[in-house]
Amino acid sequence: MAIFKWQNVLCLQLLVVLFAQAVAVPEYRRLPPLQEQASIQDAWTAERLSNVPQLLRKYGVDAWLMSQKEYAEDTVFWSLKSATQFSARRRTVDLFLANAVEGTSFSYTWIDNTPTVWSELLVVLEAQNVSSIAVNADTDVAFSSGLHAGELNKIIKELGPKWKKKLVVEPMLGVEFIGTMVFNRLGWYRQLQETTWAIISEAFSESVIEPGITTTSDIEWWMREKIQQLNYTTWFMPDITILNAEDPFGNLSSTARRVIQFGDLLHCDFGVTAMGLNTDTQHMAYVLYPGETQEDIPEGYLGGLKQVNRLQDIVKSNMKIGTSGNDILKTSLKQMRSEGFEGRIYCHPIGDWGHSAGTLIGMANLQDEVPVLGDLPLLDNTYYSVELYAEYFVPERNETMNFYLEEDVYWDDEKKDWEWVWGRQEHFHLINPPVNDLFRTQTDL
Repeated sequence: MAIFKWQNVLCLQLLVVLFAQAVAVPEYRRLPPLQEQASIQDAWTAERLSNVPQLLRKYGVDAWLMSQKEYAEDTVFWSLKSATQFSARRRTVDLFLANAVEGTSFSYTWIDNTPTVWSELLVVLEAQNVSSIAVNADTDVAFSSGLHAGELNKIIKELGPKWKKKLVVEPMLGVEFIGTMVFNRLGWYRQLQETTWAIISEAFSESVIEPGITTTSDIEWWMREKIQQLNYTTWFMPDITILNAEDPFGNLSSTARRVIQFGDLLHCDFGVTAMGLNTDTQHMAYVLYPGETQEDIPEGYLGGLKQVNRLQDIVKSNMKIGTSGNDILKTSLKQMRSEGFEGRIYCHPIGDWGHSAGTLIGMANLQDEVPVLGDLPLLDNTYYSVELYAEYFVPERNETMNFYLEEDVYWDDEKKDWEWVWGRQEHFHLINPPVNDLFRTQTDL
């Protein structure tokens, strides 16, 4: 009878795995050879650069000027360079024109450490009859404030008083150039996101976690090693926490529990980087007790996951193009509270950078509004991380817990709506007990 019960448990767990596979099983996506990656990335960059004149006309400036030296690059440099450039060289000067004179180029680049760069730049400005020149010297928006103070002084000195008067700051140039994703990036971005899910799925499994032995730090370093094995990299250290033991965004003391036990609710904050793109994902997992199946997950935990899924829906539905992040935040929080629950919203653009260019929809510590960055308009043709948590009372613990999720979305220009890049978590990752624990438990009955 004991062996029969044990076999039933194994069969139930196998059915759960097969059901999950029928829904969607993320696979590791291998990157192409480096030379092929470079060609793909350079094609994306060429397409993005071709849109610059239109972008300049949209914001009413004649030219866009960037100047940088090696290891003191403008933030925008990293989105317009070739894939085989690892830094600026000598003095690297880029000039883009909104309405180039017929027969001339709309873009110019100088890589030089002599006065020639300035004399040739002046010739182009005069010939193009430029009346306004945007420089990235904004005081608040990081993606439009990459012009180093020394370079700004150098530009003013070399171009002289006449051209100094024509220098202007238009922060949306850097924001929109970096934030806009060309369509052909999506296929690869989806593969990066699937790989992110695949790493999380394996990390949150019995192949990596042994309750009573494995620590949260062990999983974090396993994820780093897995990233390395796949020839990806990452833009932040993976973070694993035990939700029923500590708050992932609170002050963690040295005494906070790190060893994973049966019945723990786990949380990860994880992302990968490849081909000039970044992902950002937060998922949750449940550690089954010996003899448990998916049916034994505490109802309070299931309710919390459903609640945070609902908050995702609310935020995504309110992400209207052209609306400020602050307005999206206020509308979403109001709708959340009208439905009778609490939470926090802190969504950010993603793409070239993990925290990329665009409006912010809240921050973890700013739930009324985000100064400046929250006032920017939401752009289309971009990617966003829908990052948030919902509060939910868990009867089994007699306490209200925070349930955290984060998934990346992209703008579908045909549907005129936001879509999940690869999907969203609607079921917990499950860590099944080792077979020896199952056998021991069942034979003791």
